[in-house]
Amino acid sequence: MDSPFGLLAELTYRCPLACAYCSNPLNMADYSDELTTGEWRRVLGEAAGLGILQCHLSGGEPLLRRDLVEIVVAAHEFGLYTNLVTSALGLSRPRAEQLRTAGLDHVQISIQAGDAAASDRIAGTPSFQRKIEAMGVAKELGWPLTVNVVLHRYNIDRVADVLALAEEAGADRVELANTQYYGWAWRNRDALLPSRAQLEAAEAVVRAARERLRDRMEVIYVIPDYYSRFPKPCMGGWASRQLTVTPNGDVLPCPAAQSLPLPRASVREDSLERIWAEAPVMTAFRGTDWMPEPCRSCARRELDFGGCRCQAFQLTGDAARTDPVCQYSPDHDLVVRAVEAANAASRPADPPLIPRPHRVRRR
Repeated sequence: MDSPFGLLAELTYRCPLACAYCSNPLNMADYSDELTTGEWRRVLGEAAGLGILQCHLSGGEPLLRRDLVEIVVAAHEFGLYTNLVTSALGLSRPRAEQLRTAGLDHVQISIQAGDAAASDRIAGTPSFQRKIEAMGVAKELGWPLTVNVVLHRYNIDRVADVLALAEEAGADRVELANTQYYGWAWRNRDALLPSRAQLEAAEAVVRAARERLRDRMEVIYVIPDYYSRFPKPCMGGWASRQLTVTPNGDVLPCPAAQSLPLPRASVREDSLERIWAEAPVMTAFRGTDWMPEPCRSCARRELDFGGCRCQAFQLTGDAARTDPVCQYSPDHDLVVRAVEAANAASRPADPPLIPRPHRVRRR
């Protein structure tokens, strides 16, 4: 068993946006008893002791934590490289300067589309202009800047606009990640899943941008699982390289694993080191011994590790099944049918979306 490399610290699930593709849990009230500043300091110290090098401060919206500066100071003192994953709502110049002084190393700002009207509509609140201003502040303060957008049916046709925006902002990196169907995104899957024609057009735009910008900006593009022949390895392998700590202290091998029927493990009840090494939530699908057929005898078992356990559970009700994205999965027809529906001529032009509720205050 190797030591983890990265920690996703989900500081809060509160968020001023209402994105219908959000992968955060539906039962947000279960996470309202958030870890205190002192508890996060202890977790960050244990993470450093475990060998973790990178800490991604995320949510929800981490800027809603009034103690974010103190958390960054603690992470910096423990030698962790910190990345703020944010909608940028609340990243005023004074707050940004405080975070810079505290030792924050990197800023990752999400955008919902490349123009104000579409971005604000998808986010569920006027936010586009504040995001643009925050990108400017990040560059002025000397931070490496990543711009990321979650792609889906409602914005993938204008991926060129997102790339142009990131280029104009001076971003060092742009992440174009197609929606992962968990949480609110699962509830909206049929409306969000793009067509094959949309994907092919977007991929052509991305290839051209990669060539043109290869010396100036890294362009990352992640295709939807549903259109792949084989699944992606879950976080580089279940509980292999990464771990997540949720707002209430639960520890998971990936952000979506809270949906699985596995025994709970919490930093409020045990050390991060022991949870990583011994907790059933970490050991359940680590390695390859757990695999059923066809994974067990597949030549790809050390490449994709059977795919995503959360996706397998979401689609089949059994987390130990082969990820139905895989063309060899006995459940692959579940994905085939979803893709067929996304490409059907009878599909509604503008299907309704269920937005994630706004939530910015603690109960």
